[in-house]
Amino acid sequence: MEHIDDDQLATNLRYRFDYVAKFIRWSNDDIAVLNSLEPIVSPLLPVVVDAVYKKLFQFDVTKRFFFKRNEGFEGNLPSSLNDLTLNSEQIQFRKDMLSRYLTRVITTKVWDDSFLQYLSRVGKIHTNNGGSKSINVPYIHVNALLGYVEHILIDAVWGVENVDNKTKKAAILSINKFFWIQNDLFTMHYIGSSSVSNAPKDDTAIPSNTSSFAFNHHLLMTFALVAAIAVVIGYYIGGQK
Repeated sequence: MEHIDDDQLATNLRYRFDYVAKFIRWSNDDIAVLNSLEPIVSPLLPVVVDAVYKKLFQFDVTKRFFFKRNEGFEGNLPSSLNDLTLNSEQIQFRKDMLSRYLTRVITTKVWDDSFLQYLSRVGKIHTNNGGSKSINVPYIHVNALLGYVEHILIDAVWGVENVDNKTKKAAILSINKFFWIQNDLFTMHYIGSSSVSNAPKDDTAIPSNTSSFAFNHHLLMTFALVAAIAVVIGYYIGGQK
């Protein structure tokens, strides 16, 4: 049994990534698979990004965050939330940011510390810890959005013609694993280090923060479930002719 250091999980980004990557069986092969998707995904990015923002505009609880001035945006804001449209200056600015993010994910060939810091920053900027006190997006919306973006990309890959099922299987599994890695780097900033440091050291220990321990336990069980689902998907797709 391999020992994992709780304190390192809470304080060392590389250590944390390596643990999650090992748990869900992420490897350099998955990075290569994402890179191979660039010719497929890049032409679809405008459609993907538009679909994401149309979804975000369907609910007032998500649309309202785009009425706040985004860090780095110096253009004009509409006078009311109802005047904010998908063609507004700030939305175009945000669409460009999302497009650049997805492009970087599928083109980065080496996941060095700099890239991990970038993925971490993507999570952090959605909280009060990211520098902008005006934007603090509740995690429920982030979680829903990540699931929706993953669904769109998987659907796009599955619908590509002239690609064999073995290749599609590898692509779907890699996309799935990537979004769980990114999701962890969101939760890291939302729940802090307490969910790791308060985990019991043995079967008899009582966690000092029950809710944090429960969340940590739930997160680990979720990773296990994802791994199991990935195996099922692999068998299913692999069996298709």
